[in-house]
Amino acid sequence: MADYNTMRAVAGARAAQIDAGLRAHMNKVYGTMSVGMAVTFGVAWAVGTSPQLLGIFRDPVTLSPNILGWIVMFAPLLMSFGFAAGINRMSAAAAQTFFYIFAAVMGLSLSWIFVAFTGFSIAQVFLVTSIAFAGLSLWGYTTQKDISGWGSFLIMGVIGLVVASIINIFLGSGMVAFAVSVLGVLIFAGLTAFDTQNIKNTYLEHAVHGDQEWMDKAGIMGSLNLYLNFINMFMMLLQLLGNRE
Repeated sequence: MADYNTMRAVAGARAAQIDAGLRAHMNKVYGTMSVGMAVTFGVAWAVGTSPQLLGIFRDPVTLSPNILGWIVMFAPLLMSFGFAAGINRMSAAAAQTFFYIFAAVMGLSLSWIFVAFTGFSIAQVFLVTSIAFAGLSLWGYTTQKDISGWGSFLIMGVIGLVVASIINIFLGSGMVAFAVSVLGVLIFAGLTAFDTQNIKNTYLEHAVHGDQEWMDKAGIMGSLNLYLNFINMFMMLLQLLGNRE
């Protein structure tokens, strides 16, 4: 009986340690994501409210991108693919630095919204997105339902959105843009819950190994995924709900 009680106490202490580690891990994921968001919107505001700086990337009247603007527009997509492919060869510190650089480049690509939309509508949509994101992420963290099967369908949906968005750059169809925005909100809402559960499960699966460097990098990758979900939901909702200047 004494041995059983001892084993149960050890198991309970280990479980409590993993739970505490999970909470710290999730706090770090959300904290890293929040800093990235602050960098993005800080850069976007600084450039978007300066005609001189914005003019480096876009026509200040029509907002049409120049060559540098096109590069900045597609740079975050290429950087995210490169980050996912190369993170295993980076240190955790290098991965975090890359994430913040990525967030700054994303800010450059979004700077035009401060000319195209009113400041009030940007703030309003940001608040709506924050509330929706928090609710979806909380559900993904607490639900007992296994939603891992959503991943392949959601990723296919993202690929479809990217292809449709690129094609519509040349078509300029308002109907296609509306459909992409509506579907995008739904897809990135699902990804928010999916990615949150995946971050949690990944930590629980690997916490017993005690590889802190690996878990730190996994946390940064999780921060990037949640960050992208937020940014994309925000942009889709802004297209649907934002008041244009």
